[in-house]
Amino acid sequence: MSLQIEQLWIPDSLDGEDSHDFLAAVEVSRRVRQSIWGSDDLAYTPLEKLYELRDPYERQVLLVARLDGRIVGVADISLPLLGDVEVAEFTLDILPEAQGRGVGRGLIGAAEHFARAEGRRHLFVDTNHPAASLGDGVESLLPDSGPGFVPLSSRSVDFARRGGYVLERIEQFSSCALPLDTVLEGDLLAEAESANAGRYRLHHWRDRCPEQWLADVAALDSSAEDLTLAEAAEAGMPPEDWEDYDAEALRRAEEIAMAQGRRTVVTAVEHIESGALVGVTTISVLPQRQDVVFQDETHVHLGHRGNKLGLLLKISNMQQLQDLFPDVRVIYTWNALENRYLLTVNQQLGFHTAGVTGLWQKQLPDFRTPKVT
Repeated sequence: MSLQIEQLWIPDSLDGEDSHDFLAAVEVSRRVRQSIWGSDDLAYTPLEKLYELRDPYERQVLLVARLDGRIVGVADISLPLLGDVEVAEFTLDILPEAQGRGVGRGLIGAAEHFARAEGRRHLFVDTNHPAASLGDGVESLLPDSGPGFVPLSSRSVDFARRGGYVLERIEQFSSCALPLDTVLEGDLLAEAESANAGRYRLHHWRDRCPEQWLADVAALDSSAEDLTLAEAAEAGMPPEDWEDYDAEALRRAEEIAMAQGRRTVVTAVEHIESGALVGVTTISVLPQRQDVVFQDETHVHLGHRGNKLGLLLKISNMQQLQDLFPDVRVIYTWNALENRYLLTVNQQLGFHTAGVTGLWQKQLPDFRTPKVT
């Protein structure tokens, strides 16, 4: 057996002769997601992955593992270029038939070596566990903070622990079949509208925020006092970035999404008396898979909670989604388990737990040369 780890060349397009290995690597990741979740809904198409690799605010590097010349594993390394630039995030995909042959150890070792060379010392990796593996009586491993668990018998859990990674927290992964039942849809909308007693007005848009609401939406996305830790986690926004997220950053994020071919369906809620937006929710639609969509962040201003605005925003945005993209059949979302309100709203809407994701961290020693004084 010959194992070789190397950095993957990223082609300019999918049509050239140099795209063969890239296509093979994307196929490995698709097959791994198929084996974990029972479908490839969470897998990128080759074109979508190519778009993602061109993100100007996050450098991505792919390492591949070959067994006897065949690509059987991929390590996707993400290096944020803004915010905490000492972070590196890894995603490891190894074909089931190649496990137990040193592929994972080879890939994670090479990924860590690469991250260290790039000055990254805060390493993150995730493990994924379908609902069927989380039944009663399963021996579990608890995270350092927050609720939830991962199954101790999981091969990926054992791999992360042996590699020196510590389980930091758990996110719940949920799915909801679309279209929604029309009776349920009507009942939930009536419930939400009754709770806010005509004090709020909804606004909808796609892809690009109207100029008049730009500052309000940026403030909702960035206000540390309005975001619980759970909501910040769901939004994927590290605390050090909150104060830096402004209207200009929002426009940059919109431009990146559109350049990657993604569509964004947005619903916001205005407090009529003040004329300010006090809540927003978004759904992302991938360019080549408009039957599979992803619920992104949902924010409600702290002073306006308790009026079922989260429910109002989500049910209204799902209605907009179904009108704009009639082929959609499923929506997926990840939530921090601490965020009981949004988890309850999701349950009302018909979301079911598909599994959990364990988020693991490892700190490399500070390898910077000390200053001589």
